[in-house]
Parts: sequence; C-alpha cells; structure tokens
Amino acid sequence: MKTEKQFRPFGFRDKLGYLFGDFGNDFTFILSTMILTKFYTDVMGISAAAVGTIMMCARFVDAVTDVGMGRICDRSKTRKAGKFKPWLLRMCVPVAASSFLIYNSGVADMEYGAKVAYLAITYILWGSFFYTSINIPYGSMASAISSDPGDRQSLSTFRTMGGMLAGMVIGVGIPLVAYEKIPLLDGTIKETLIGSRVTIAAGVFSVLAVICYLLCYKLVTERVRSEENTEAIKKGSGVGVMLKNAVTNRALLSIIVASIVMLLAQLTMQNMAAYIYPDYYNNATAQSVSTVLMMVGMTVAAILAKPLAKRYGKAEISVVANIFAGGVMLFIWIMKPESVWVYCGLQLLCWLGLGVFAMVSWALITDVIDYAELRNGVREDGAVYALYSLARKLGQALAAGISGWLLTGIGYDSAAAAGGLKQADSVLNGIFHISTLVPAVGFLLLALVLWFWYPLHKKQVDANIAALKAKRGELQY
Repeated sequence: MKTEKQFRPFGFRDKLGYLFGDFGNDFTFILSTMILTKFYTDVMGISAAAVGTIMMCARFVDAVTDVGMGRICDRSKTRKAGKFKPWLLRMCVPVAASSFLIYNSGVADMEYGAKVAYLAITYILWGSFFYTSINIPYGSMASAISSDPGDRQSLSTFRTMGGMLAGMVIGVGIPLVAYEKIPLLDGTIKETLIGSRVTIAAGVFSVLAVICYLLCYKLVTERVRSEENTEAIKKGSGVGVMLKNAVTNRALLSIIVASIVMLLAQLTMQNMAAYIYPDYYNNATAQSVSTVLMMVGMTVAAILAKPLAKRYGKAEISVVANIFAGGVMLFIWIMKPESVWVYCGLQLLCWLGLGVFAMVSWALITDVIDYAELRNGVREDGAVYALYSLARKLGQALAAGISGWLLTGIGYDSAAAAGGLKQADSVLNGIFHISTLVPAVGFLLLALVLWFWYPLHKKQVDANIAALKAKRGELQY
C-alpha cells in the first residue's frame, strides 16, 4: 500500500478536479433548488405546498440511504483509483439521467394525482438514491486527497467555486432561455415559464454533469489511504455505534444544525428568486443579472476567505460573515426597494458575506472528521460526511417545503400561473417578505450556532491538527 508521500504532490490539478466534481453535482442539485418548485407550480399545475411536502418526505428516505452509503464507502476496499473515486465513474450517468426525468414537461397533461406521483418517484430516485451514491463519496474524498489543512481549505474553496459556476450557468441560462413574454388581457406583459424549454435545458445540464464528473475522476488523486482503518471499521463499528458516536459529538451535531439553517436561508433566497424577479418585479432578465452579481460577490469572497481563515479561524470569520449577510437581508426587507436593480445591488453585498462562509464550509466538515477520529480512534470519512450530507438535504427540503407552504399560505395561485395570469397584489407582497425576511433570520441564527455551540474554533482546530500529526508519526494514513 502506497503512503501519501509516494503519490504525486498535491497541486492545482487536484483543486481543479475537485472543482469539476461539485460543478457536476450542482448541475442537478442547484437546478432543483432554482427551478423545480417553479416548474411544478407554473408548468405542471401542482400546488407549491404539495411540491414542498414531497421534498420533505424524500428526506425520510435519505435518512436510510445517506447513512447506508456512508457505511458502504468506509467499508469499501481501496482500489487503484482509491476508495471514493470509483463511485464517480459508476454513478455519473444514473444521477444525470434521473435528474433529466424530473423536468419532463410531456407529462403536464396527465391527471393531477399522476403528476404528483411522477414528481415523487423521479425526485426520490434522483435525490435519495443516485445523487446520494455519488455525492457521499465525492464529499468524503476531500480528506483522502490530502491530510494538510491548507490543502483542504483550498479544496473547500475550489469546491464552492465549482458550485458557483454551475449556479451561474443555471441562474443566467434558465431566465434567459426558459421564459417568454406573454401579453395579458389588461395590456401588460408577463414573464411566463415555458415547460419544453426547461426540459431541454435540464437535458443539456445533465450531459454537462457527466462530463464534469469524468474530469473530476481523471484529475484528482486520493493519497490518504489505509486498509488498517477499513478493517477497524468493519470489525468494531456498526451503524448503531456510528449513530451513538454522532449524538455525543458536539462538533458534528452543531455543524449539522448549522448546515440545516444555512441551506434553509440560502436556498429559500434562491428558490424565491424564481418568483420575486418574474412575478414581483416582472423582470426575469434581472434574475440572470443577479446571478452574475452573485458570482462577483462569491469571487471576492474566495480571494478573502483563505487568508482570513488562516489568521482568525474558519468558525470565527463565518460568524462575522453571516451577521453581515443577515443584516443586509434585513435592511432590504425594511427598505423594500421599488427598483429591481437596487434589489440586485443589495443582494450582491449579501452574497459577499455569505460567500466567505461558503468558501470555508467544506473545510469545517474535514475539521469535524479529524475531531471524530481523535474521539473514536478510527477515521470514518464516509459516515461523518453522510450525516452531514443528510443535514444538507434536510436544509434543502425545509427550504423548498417552507417556501412552498408559505407561497400557498399567501394565496399563490398555481392555476393562474400556469395560465400566464398575474398574481394578486397581496400575493406579490408576500413573495417579497418570504424572499427577504426568512433568509435574514436564518443567517443571523446561523451566526449564533457557530459562535455559541460549534466548538472547533481556531485554537481547538490547531490542537487537533497537532495531535493527528503526532498520531500519524506512528501510523501512516
């Protein structure tokens, strides 16, 4: 078995490859957060509450599949390509194909119950089985690429950049190609989502996802390997032991809660972009512009994150960043700008704050994996990451569920939207409140979790790294 030093040195090739991995992930994941609810309300004619409920129910399936996939990864034999990389090759086509099936506008004329069943089956097939089977190995792979904390921070930054690129392609592309200006009876023009265009776009994104996964497989090298660790997991750690370790692990529990809150806030903002721009501001093009501005804010954050994290600590800068982002969204809610361009500009500031946290978030989970190894005496990258992934899916589902339930609560009319009709003024005002106030509260709550509950601040992380270096001086991982 090769040791870490016998592989080619960690470098830009690994970072670029890891970027492509999340680029591929988010061609399907971000597509679902940005357009799935809008597609099923406005094209398929299903209520927003029903869509959100299906997403929530899928998370009960994930509770089994995510944890199961984590255990499969940890118990897998290390092959020539590594322990985690082979799953990218096995599952890239199934995850892309199942994502495409979700956006099949050809079933829009089916009976209502049949359409709900179609959404439930295709969504669970994609998210709970195929996406899980590629995302858990991909996320776990970060701690196997390098044991150096600086390298892992770079991987976290490049992973986030990969997701940003996918978000930009989808966020710019969908509003530009999938909407059509439809004249209403009162002489006004409404931006209307065209189902067949979404289907074509979903097909293109699925093909691009496969290409990105293959590039990740080709470029990344797993260096941290140990058959001894695999055997220890097989002999002394079942699912029950893993769950017992998890519920007594303050770092893991707090980062799970932080992840749920983060995605609840961030994805509510992204989900509602499909409503606030074409419905409240009647300007779908502005949604594309806002995505470009998001990319600008996140790019600036990528430049700042690593030196700030090195000096002050990842958790510490995350707290400040989320307070800033929450404050900006609260200001937007109070100000209620009439101009869509003022709204876009203020959201740029929010994405700058959120971006700093996003750049270090994946490195936080590698800190948790290190912490768990010191506590439990065995390294379980897949198991810890699986629980973290489940938390992220819960956050995604809560965002979709809460958005859907709130849209239904304010009276959003799916039938009117499907017919190209304008929503009532009270509904439009409700869309604005959901788009701004829910993220504001979420970001501020996230800052509190990271400061008062999450224990791995800079001093503790440095101590853990030193302890693991001493341990690996005796046993090479």
